[in-house]
Amino acid sequence: MRNFAAMTLRTGLLGYGIAGRVFHAPLIEATPGLELSAIVTRDAERRAHARAAHPEARLLDSAADLFASGLDLVVIATPNSTHVRFALEAIDAGVPVVVDKPFAATADGAQRVLKAAESSGVPLTVFQNRRWDSDFRTVRALLEEGALGDVARFESRFERWMPDVWDNWREFGAPEEAGGVLYDLGAHLVDQAVELFGPVARVYAEVDLRRPGVEVDDDVFVALTHRSGVRSHLWCSSTAAQHGPRFRVLGSRSAYVSEGLDGQEEALAAGRSPEGLRNPGALGVLGETEVVPGEPGAYSNFYAQLVTALTEGGPLPVGPESAVRVLEIIEAAFESARTGEVVAV
Repeated sequence: MRNFAAMTLRTGLLGYGIAGRVFHAPLIEATPGLELSAIVTRDAERRAHARAAHPEARLLDSAADLFASGLDLVVIATPNSTHVRFALEAIDAGVPVVVDKPFAATADGAQRVLKAAESSGVPLTVFQNRRWDSDFRTVRALLEEGALGDVARFESRFERWMPDVWDNWREFGAPEEAGGVLYDLGAHLVDQAVELFGPVARVYAEVDLRRPGVEVDDDVFVALTHRSGVRSHLWCSSTAAQHGPRFRVLGSRSAYVSEGLDGQEEALAAGRSPEGLRNPGALGVLGETEVVPGEPGAYSNFYAQLVTALTEGGPLPVGPESAVRVLEIIEAAFESARTGEVVAV
């Protein structure tokens, strides 16, 4: 493994779509110890945007050019179907790698990458940024304080209103694309549920294609039974004309409810700093509730922790093993929806 102590990590970004442009590039540039050195995109409009927004970064045409650049860190923010190939190429080049979620199109593919990283001693992590959402951090803090008592049910939603199908790989039906809302949004929902309440024993799911002409799932419900006994009920949809609570956590002492999405993505997309944004919620019983201001959102913690891990040692921000488990649960959800049965994990 390379010695990164006391150096600025030259970082290459592979892909400059929504993930690369909105999330990774600004967060990399804002993180002490990282330098956005190169960006790979061949799309003319995206190259123009990258050149204007990140004038110090070199613009490259291919992943091969990136891996040959002698970089210290590579971030893969390309379509899901390419994650495994590019991650294996980065590992073969001996470069620490961040893979955007979902880790891969299949759990088997993710396992291949994980084993390659372990055998080569190359640091590997997955960008599960919503572990640093304001409301998620608030729920975690409330659980640690015991403010909810014993939790029986955790409800979580990512709902959108997108009645028209759009021309993007996320809407394409080929299995290798890993399109649809369960891979796109469900990867966050499942990851958050497992982070809060531990391993999953059983999965039940309803997976639907609602919009005319759609090729992939756009309306999904997943029920997880955790080994702890907690039940997580998860919804993700592109067809929700009105949205339910973002979180509803029901405990033996009280409940916590939050509305609306964390504001960090919107701030990053608008070119603003996401630091310190809070998503408030309500804690209590029936009419006797109090406003909880919420923990500050902290997407920047992902890259800050990664810098520390690479330069000083310590844990990576997201263990890749957890991302493999998320994919196993997603695959179990698809099987449950196909068979109508509860699936053991």
